[in-house]
This record gives sequence, structure tokens and C-alpha cells, in this order.
Amino acid sequence: MAETTTKTPVYALTREERRFVGLHLVFAFAALTIGSLFGPLQALEHAGLDLYPTLEKFGIQSYYQGLTLHGVLNALVWTTFFITGFLTVAIIRGFQRRLAYPGLNQFGFWTMVVGLLMAAVPLLLNKATVLFTFYPPMQASTWFYLGLTLVVVGSWIEGWGFYATYWQWRKDNPKTRTPFIAFASLITMVMWQIATLGVAAEILGLLLPWSMGLTDGIDPQLSRTFFWFTGHPLVYFWLLPAYVSWYGMLPKQVDGKLFSDSLARLAFWLFLLLSVPLGFHHQFVDPGVPAGWKYVHAILTFSVFFPSLLTFFTVIASLEYGARQRGGKGRFGWIRALPWSNPSVTAQLLAGILFVFGGIGGLANAAYNVNLVLHNTAWVPGHFHLTVASAVTLSFIGISFWLVPHLTHKPLWQPKVALAGVWTYFVGMLIFSNAMHTVGLLGAPRRTTLGLAPYVPAEWSGYLWRVGFGGSLMWIGIMATIVVVAVTAFRKKELPEGEFVDVPVAESIEDPQRTPVWLDSWKPWLVGTAVLVLLAYGPQLIDQIFGMSATSPRIAP
Repeated sequence: MAETTTKTPVYALTREERRFVGLHLVFAFAALTIGSLFGPLQALEHAGLDLYPTLEKFGIQSYYQGLTLHGVLNALVWTTFFITGFLTVAIIRGFQRRLAYPGLNQFGFWTMVVGLLMAAVPLLLNKATVLFTFYPPMQASTWFYLGLTLVVVGSWIEGWGFYATYWQWRKDNPKTRTPFIAFASLITMVMWQIATLGVAAEILGLLLPWSMGLTDGIDPQLSRTFFWFTGHPLVYFWLLPAYVSWYGMLPKQVDGKLFSDSLARLAFWLFLLLSVPLGFHHQFVDPGVPAGWKYVHAILTFSVFFPSLLTFFTVIASLEYGARQRGGKGRFGWIRALPWSNPSVTAQLLAGILFVFGGIGGLANAAYNVNLVLHNTAWVPGHFHLTVASAVTLSFIGISFWLVPHLTHKPLWQPKVALAGVWTYFVGMLIFSNAMHTVGLLGAPRRTTLGLAPYVPAEWSGYLWRVGFGGSLMWIGIMATIVVVAVTAFRKKELPEGEFVDVPVAESIEDPQRTPVWLDSWKPWLVGTAVLVLLAYGPQLIDQIFGMSATSPRIAP
């Protein structure tokens, strides 16, 4: 169950701040709820049970419209709204001060809301059925592109509010190491704002003029390059907030401490440095990208695995330290001493276990010769469901199990239901992702119907049935956790007088003031990031822009 204490909080959010963060969660969980409804429909379709025709009376006209709604709502809206809300808490609690310009953050949030509504209308009207990647020459409504732009710009503005708060804090604390959870949150937003320059250029420079009829055609190759400039770093925008919790909060929840403040900071700097310049590994089969640049990006993709290994080592060490403080013994016996009855902890532990498999699959995707076999097969959604749908979503659910009680001053409703939902989702994901990976290796394509397709061989049928079964279990599990969060937020019962749920901020084993100054200095890392991005993308973007051939006509989705 969520932790409670009777101590005076180190720094309590005001009622207005709690309400502001709560609004983020309302939109985030609304998107997750609606988007998740389409997950089992797609999984069951693969298993041979097509329920989409029954949804036509509700305006859902095709499998592909449902797939688009699932991807956009779950991968973009749920994550962006949750992340900006959660990082707001991390910034305020980390710096132990109010936001420097709360009006700026509120403006950013409502900009995101307006953008969401603008994009939602054409999505629901089947005017933007272009899937999560919105590849041209499939063309969506202009309002869809404008809406996505505003969601991104709104998140930028909230990030600017975080930077202003940091500058204010730094002015008052010139020689103090930046508190880790605030430090990691800032790096997350900086990486996001660098990464989204690609999709901003794609939408503003190519898609919007094209959708408005200002240009007759478009260059799909250049559009894909801009998209993947953002597309893979987007994964780290999802993951880094989970890492904020894994490094800076989860150790506290298991009665431990952060094993190494220095390693944690180094890992986040390396994610900033290496997250962006690797998008060409998504374009291994694109003939318009020279093989040399694909090789460079493949090497950089393998390089980003190093901070992931740092994360694995440091987080495991922090958990072991806490478990041994709780009485855990033996080489592996300490694992049993972790508080597995706490749904917030268990959700994040299971998320980490699933992410190990997702990371291994990512290495396969990054290998050029292996990717030629895996590209555009069911292996790929099997892989990213272990990242955004497991490491990210399951961690965010776990965070919500203390965050919502913290914001509402209400105890978590039915912790056992929350725990059951988390385990159900975990088991469902194991079944689903394993089947997707396997049937992908057998040649099953992605982004298409499979259950009733005439080309499906008999040897796929058992795996596709497991896709449907696992996807259904995942939906049951995620709905159980959403119900727990919703009832907690809206129930009347409050915590007893004097009790509250605090933000679980972990101390470091070693005094953070002993962390080297270069691990708390922004300039060299920002310069290094800019140089690496320019080297990895600059020559190829210049070549593609000056050689652009905007001749591809619109294809109605």
C-alpha cells in the first residue's frame, strides 16, 4: 500500500500545485483508458476474432483507425501529460521551492490541452488515420498536424518553466550540487526539446504546407528522416522519467539509498549525449540513406546501451542495499526481502524485469543484418510493447500509486486489487510479447490485420492465439490499476489527521557534494550533444534537403 507518515513533510506542494499536477494526470489517464480499449481489439483480431465491425456505429470505421487511436493516445498523449505532471512534482520537491513562473507552466499545460482537442477531432472522424508514425504520402487533416504541434510546444513551455526554476535556485545555491531528482528531470526536458526539433521541422516545413494545399507533393524520404530524428529519442523521453523514479525514489520505497550519485548523473548525461544521433537505424532499408551513415548510427545505437547497463547496475545495487537493510540474506535471498506487497514497488520491479527483455530486443533491432529480417515484422511491436507499454507504463502506474495519494491526501484504494492488476498485466505482457516476437521471426508483418488474412500459414495460428490471450490479460490488468487510481482520486475517505503520503526521495550513500563538479556542469555536455547531433545528421540532412524531390502525391488513408 502507499506509504504514509506523520512527520512534517520536507516540502509540501500547495493546494494549487497539487491541483495543477492532478489535471495532468486526469488527461493522461483519460488517454490511457481510451487508448487501451483498442489494444485487446487488435490483439483479438490477430487471434481471429475481429470486433471492429461492431464499432462502426460508434464511429470507428476500421482496424487502422483503432490502431492510430491506440498509438497516438497511449504513446504520445498518455506519456506526455503524465511526464510533464510528474516532473513538475520532481522539480518542486527536488529544489524545495515553488515554480519560478507558475503562470508559464499553466500556459504550457493548456496549450497541450488545446492541441490534444484539435488532434482528437480528426482522429475520431477518421480524418487522421495515418498511424502513430503518420508517414507521408498518407495525409491527415491539417488540424491533426496543428494539434500535435501544440502538444509538443506546450511541453516545451512547461520545460522552460522548469529551467527558470533551476536558474532561480542556482542563483541562491551557486556551489551546491543540483538535487538529483530535479537534475534528472531537467536533463529529460532538455533531451526532449532537442529531439523534437526533427518532428517540428517535419510538420512545420513539410506536412502542414502540404496538407493545406500550398505544395502539390511531398518527399517521403526527407519526412521519414525528420521523423526518426525524433522517433527514437522519444523512447528516452518516455524512459527517463521512469529512471528518475528508479534511481531517485524507488530506493527510498525499499528502505534503501541511491548506490551512487555519480553513476546516476553520468548515466543521465550519456542519455542526453547519445539519445538523438541514432535515428538512421530505423531507416536501414531506406535506399535514400547511404550505408555509411547507417553504420554510424548503428554504432551510436549500440553505444546508448552503455548508460542502460549503468542504470541496470546502479538500480540493482540500490535495491540490494535496501533489501539487506530489511534483513535480506544470501546472494539472491535479498530479493525476497523487497516489499513485494507494495503495489507501487512491485509495479516498478516488474517493469524493470520486462525492460531487460526489451533492451535485448533493441540490440537485435540495431544490428543491420538482423534488422533486415526483423524490419516491419510483428517482432517490432513485440519489442516496443516491452518498452513504452511495460518499462514506461507500468512504472508510471507504480508512481501513481503514491503520487495520487500524495496529491489528494487520500489512502490508496484496495492495494491488493492494484497488486493483482500489476501481476496480471505482467503475465499478459510476457505471453503477448513472446508470441509477437516469435511470429515476427516467422515473417508475420506489422501494421496490418492478421487474424483473417488469406496469406497466414497454419504455423502462425498458435502464436496469434497467444497474442489475443496475452493482450486481453494486459487489458484486464491495466483497467484494474486505472480503477484503483480513479477511485483513490475521487473517493471521500481521507488520511487520518496528521498523516500524509510524501514524495519518496532517496538519499545517496555518499554525500552528493562529493560528486565531481563536471557531473553537475551543463556546458560541456550541451556542447558535446550539439556537436554529435550535427556530425551525425548535418551532412545527410543538407544532402536530403538540397536534393529534395517533393513529387509524391497525397494518398487518402
